[in-house]
Parts: sequence; C-alpha cells; structure tokens
Amino acid sequence: MTNTRDVLLFGLLAVVWGSGFTAIEVGLDSLPPLLFAAFRFDTAALVFFALVVASGARLRPGSRDDIWLVLTTGVFLIGAHFALLFLGQRHVSSSVAAIVLSFAPIVTPAIALAVLPFHRIRATDVLGLLVGFVGVAAIAVAGGSLGGRFAGIALLFGAAVTFAFGSVLTQRFSRTLPLVSLQAWSMLVGAAILHVGSLAHPSEALSGVDWNGGAIAAIAYLGVVSTVGGFLLYFALLERVGPTNASLVSYATPVIAAVFGAALLGEPITVVMALGFALIAVGFALCQIRPLWQLVRGLWGSRHAPIEGGAVRVRGNEYVLEEPTLERSRVSTGQGYGPSNGRNGTAQPVADD
Repeated sequence: MTNTRDVLLFGLLAVVWGSGFTAIEVGLDSLPPLLFAAFRFDTAALVFFALVVASGARLRPGSRDDIWLVLTTGVFLIGAHFALLFLGQRHVSSSVAAIVLSFAPIVTPAIALAVLPFHRIRATDVLGLLVGFVGVAAIAVAGGSLGGRFAGIALLFGAAVTFAFGSVLTQRFSRTLPLVSLQAWSMLVGAAILHVGSLAHPSEALSGVDWNGGAIAAIAYLGVVSTVGGFLLYFALLERVGPTNASLVSYATPVIAAVFGAALLGEPITVVMALGFALIAVGFALCQIRPLWQLVRGLWGSRHAPIEGGAVRVRGNEYVLEEPTLERSRVSTGQGYGPSNGRNGTAQPVADD
C-alpha cells in the first residue's frame, strides 16, 4: 500500500471509524444506550434502502439462505453486538472501547473451530488468543476489580465475542441478495432488536431523551458517516489493495479513537492501555501470521500464491479452512462487518463500531 490515494483512503477510513467511538461517547451523555444504538441503525437503514431504490437493486430475498443470513447478521452482528457495545461504553472511555473490540478477530478461530466442522485451528491461533486475552485482562484489571470500568470491559468483551460468533455463523449460508439490499434488511432487523431491548430495559424511556444538538449530531454522524460512509470507503479501499492490507485498518482505528478521545473529550491515554493494545496487536499478528507474511513478501516485490481453500474473514482477517466452500458468505469487519457472496474472496462490511 504505497500509492498516495490508497494511503489517503486508508487514513480516512480509520478516521471515520475511529471517530465513531467519540461520537458514541458524546451521544451517551444525552441518550439511553440501547435507544441511541437503535436510532443509529434506523438512520443507516433508511439510507441503505434509499440506495437500493436509487440503484434499482433487487430488494426481496431470493432464497431461504438469504433470510437466514439477514437474521443472523441483524441479530448477532448488529443487534446483540451493538447493544453490548453501547452499554459497555457507558463505563469506559472511547479509546478503551476501541481497543477491547479489536479482540474480535483473535477469538474468531476458536469459535470457528466449534461452529464450522471444516475449520482447523493452528498453534499460532491458540497463542494469539492467549496473548490477546492477556491484553484485555490487563486493561480490565487496571480499571479496578468489580468496578464500573471492569463491568464495561466485560460487556465490550462480550460484544467482541458476539460479533465473532455471528461472523462465523454467516459462513453457513449462501447469498443471492445484492449486498446493498442485505445491508438494508440487516440494519432494519438490528434496529428492531435494539428498540425491543430499549423498551424492555427498565431505565430507558423515549420521554426521557434529551434532544439536544449533540445527541442529534451523534446519531446523524454514526448513521450516515461512520456506517454508510465507512461502508463505501472500505469497499473502495478493498478493491484497490485487497483484504489483507485493508484488514490493517482494524488496528489503526483504536489509535484514532484514542487521539480523538484525548483531543475532544480529555480522555487519558495510559501506559496500561498502550500495553494492552500492544498485546492485542501481537495476538492479531500471531493469528494472521500467514497473510501478514504474504503482505511483507508482496511489499518486497515477491509474488505470493493466494491462500487455497475456504476462509473465514473477520475485520478483513483470514482464517484458513480445511475445505473450500462455494458461495459461502464471508465476513469482514475493519470495524465494518458483513457477509459477501464469497465469489471473489472480498470481505463485505455491514456496519462499523
């Protein structure tokens, strides 16, 4: 990734997704978390449905797998994941939230081993999982045992695991629905789940919402810029540099989140946070040692063969499977998540953090 345009796309995407954590922090000052998350995806769903109409894409699911894929994505990757994320970020800074969520690609191989019969796990995956978990634990312990920060990190850890589980589960289904239509339906399902959760939550009520400028701006920014804009930027980058290069944005996002949090909200950047993030990054590198080695070889001008067989991709990260799978959805999440048709090996995001 040496082209100036590629670097600019990479940087802009990291800013769009990293600043999203700051926008969440701003909105949580005025909005209950589940309702706030629901409004975010109400907004994004409206934009995506408008894009479906404008593009003339087919809106109606064409198979049972399409329906299951919409439900899986809506329930796990949006509904449950973002419910835990928004609830957890009430207790921690935006930078800590971004760091803990970067654990998702590390836990994916272990979940894939349990859910996908054709997946195999490697020794480096196990080591990466352990090192990454130590990083998360270091951040949690530094916040004080059983304190609010510890509870927030536990919720965010659950958000990362939930996302990884949903990402792997989508591998069971094929997709015929156009991607933009899949995003629209998935976000609608996710928003509905978040609204139901908000109604069931004893401390959330629409009548208690403080509709100030900051709250409205946070909803609009997250729904339009971070979700829809991030989706478009990610695909532009993915088409130009490929999934391995694009996946690295997942580890630029926490850095951007820390910078925005410190500059706009006065959030501290501690040594323990830096250490925890470093351990998570090492865990990621261990899980990604083969595609990263291919990337290094590519940067030095050597040709490298594509990975054979199927792959689970989460946040753009590849986990090699035993047998190739045809027309399986593949999930990315450079803080953007979602399934693809699996034909060209490119990852397809649904939403960002």
